[in-house]
Amino acid sequence: MTGMFYGLGVGPGPAGLLPVASLDILRRVDHIFAPRSRVSETSVALEALRSLDFPRQRVREVEFLMDGDDRRIGQHYSALAREIAALGRQGQSVAYLTIGDAMTYSTLGYLVAALKREAPELPRRVLPGITSYATAAAMTGFALGEGKERVLILPCPDDLSTLTADIEHNDVVVLMKVGRRLNGVLDLLQNMNILEHCALAHRLGLDGEVVLPSLNVRPEAGRLGYLSVLLIRKHPPRRFS
Repeated sequence: MTGMFYGLGVGPGPAGLLPVASLDILRRVDHIFAPRSRVSETSVALEALRSLDFPRQRVREVEFLMDGDDRRIGQHYSALAREIAALGRQGQSVAYLTIGDAMTYSTLGYLVAALKREAPELPRRVLPGITSYATAAAMTGFALGEGKERVLILPCPDDLSTLTADIEHNDVVVLMKVGRRLNGVLDLLQNMNILEHCALAHRLGLDGEVVLPSLNVRPEAGRLGYLSVLLIRKHPPRRFS
């Protein structure tokens, strides 16, 4: 017998932002793998589900690896894929959780690729989730694209001159994975005189949530760069009379 693998995007945050199909899968699979950073006490993906009812005794937290070493990352997800494949060959189903959309800057992509190599016979289904930037745009009233505006989605570059060029060549920039670079990014936006057209969302739906529809009053960076998304607009949004 062959089981089934499901990749599920959850959250962001415990506000019920989970597709009905994903909730149905959570309630009936045999195993739920919840990734957790080695520096975190809890799985953020599980935090995003804390208000929902599903069999938590089936949850197993697993470490996720994103240390920049491609060889180590490959070995890590190959080992995890072999473990999931062994459960599948016993006829058991496995759901793997990831924050936001399942295939947008997600570690799930590494696992799906590893499953294709290690267990091509295992049926797989990936369900989309809701991105942090779509949630942030909805909460702040930030238009992600008007008319034929160019929208760029990217992880924050280390070289902020690259970000300057990205902003200059696009109308809207969605900036993810900001982390410790936030202060420098705020300096850049201030120098470009566009802070008031930008928005920031931090730890959406989680403890310590911060949602800023405008950065006209510059926030203190602190740890706001972690689990944050910046919505950057080069020009003010269009106004219709």
